[in-house]
Amino acid sequence: MGSFLLSACGGNDTTDAGAGASSSVSGGSELSFQNGTAKQNNAPAKTGDFAPDAAPAVAAKKPVARKWVQLSAGRAGQLDPVVVNGAGFTLYRFDKDTADPSKSNCSGECATTWPPYLVARGGKVFLDGIDKSAIGFIERDGAFQVTIGGWPVYLFNKDTKAGDTNGQGVGGTWFGVTPDGEKAGDGQAGAGAGAGADSGADPDPKASPASSATFFQGPNFADPSQGVAGPGCRNVRFSGSLQAGGALKIWDGPDCTGNVRIVNGNVQDLSGIGFGTVKSVRFLG
Repeated sequence: MGSFLLSACGGNDTTDAGAGASSSVSGGSELSFQNGTAKQNNAPAKTGDFAPDAAPAVAAKKPVARKWVQLSAGRAGQLDPVVVNGAGFTLYRFDKDTADPSKSNCSGECATTWPPYLVARGGKVFLDGIDKSAIGFIERDGAFQVTIGGWPVYLFNKDTKAGDTNGQGVGGTWFGVTPDGEKAGDGQAGAGAGAGADSGADPDPKASPASSATFFQGPNFADPSQGVAGPGCRNVRFSGSLQAGGALKIWDGPDCTGNVRIVNGNVQDLSGIGFGTVKSVRFLG
């Protein structure tokens, strides 16, 4: 994926005489930039961030390249400041990406849970309290993914309304992004991390180890289900959600191989903590 930052150009965008100066992106992308919100610049209804298919849950089904995007320095939940889009949805950064150079390492199933925030070629970017020097782009899916402070940014498909921050702290690697590209909330996990979200380190010594668990095929403990009990490693069939009375380790490979994570208690949606595939489990008791 190629990356580029803003470069100043002469001239003004003519969408709204009061919108302020605009600039274009190097590399012939033909994107234009305006100060103020989309509404202040008379952006058409049901386009850009206002379009029905631009909502996180809908955008998760296929990449959505918006005709315009709005980047606003604001507040969402307990995160202040954090960047939200024109519809008020929180934008997130991923610790496994890189900022220098800007590169996304979220694709496939990851990009379904975390839709990349894309603007179409020839589109507009409205800046509301954001310094344009912090904004950049990487080429993706025939469009451009927005970067802030070099970090590619995303929506979260479990955010269902403006102001939701359900992605904060998920998997210990996803955080709201500040106007300068840093982690919102001082990099602390929020309510959206979900029960059991953990970085994979040793469990809280106060947590009781689980001796059994029930895995469900779908989120929200939807049947069919499979009960497993310790001690030792056990392979499992389902990975939508789980119920457990304490801490346990889960792996994305059979026989306790591959990537590992520690969870503590019930997890309503395993994909919501960035661990959508579970093949085995080890009880800690």
